[in-house]
Amino acid sequence: MLTIGELASYAGVTVRAVRHYHAKGLLPEPERDHSGYRRYDAGAVVELIRIRTLAEAGVPLGRVRELLQADEEEFAAAIADIDKRLRADIRERQRHRERIARLASGDHLALPPEVVDHLDRLRALGVAERIVQVERDGWIPLAALSPERIPEWMARKREQIADPRFVGFCLTLGHALDRTDDDPLLVELADELAAYLTQMANEQGDDYVDDTDIEPPFAKLMDTLAFDTVPPARQLIELLKKRGWTGWTKLERVDPRRGTAGTRQEDTATQHSPCER
Repeated sequence: MLTIGELASYAGVTVRAVRHYHAKGLLPEPERDHSGYRRYDAGAVVELIRIRTLAEAGVPLGRVRELLQADEEEFAAAIADIDKRLRADIRERQRHRERIARLASGDHLALPPEVVDHLDRLRALGVAERIVQVERDGWIPLAALSPERIPEWMARKREQIADPRFVGFCLTLGHALDRTDDDPLLVELADELAAYLTQMANEQGDDYVDDTDIEPPFAKLMDTLAFDTVPPARQLIELLKKRGWTGWTKLERVDPRRGTAGTRQEDTATQHSPCER
């Protein structure tokens, strides 16, 4: 005969767990012997191991009680269901493990391959890593929000990045972000960028400049993300506003005299630094 401590040790649980199972009515509590101790037989060990095994598999204790009282057929069916659920849990955990392992891969986490290729292309062109990071951080929520539109957007990005002027803006912006707000390089960039945007919009229409229809609250969220990453970008937008354009994510024409937006307030553009327009 076994004491409660010995029973717990043989079954691989704590004494507290044994008492808890007694309280829940899962394991019969024997009477005390003449010395005042409760003594358990080998059958209690077997029953306790069954309880522990079911509980560790995630079976609620109320359901454990039912299974312990079930006949062989019902018990076998229940075990099959538990096994099915555990296998599903294992597959889900494996997916989590794969995602965690991908953390070491940087951009590959939560980004489609074509977006990763786009970011690698920016790096190959010599674009500052801070600019690339803003691009990456913007694409992560976009890919989660509208994954079906990624091929369309990437086709547009490939077209834009083939233009040497865009590459020039990217390289200049990377240098300008290390300067003060009134640095001539930042002012020069605003002049060139505003002139280019105006030319592009006049030739191909405002929809060509801003063509992705993302909700304004989401655009504002991504603006905040960009400005937190590269604070001087906020000053660049202020300079652009004086030159007829506004927005980092929501790019639109404005009246440079009043700084108010034009007629396209319902449209928004994707999260990109101005060099990627």
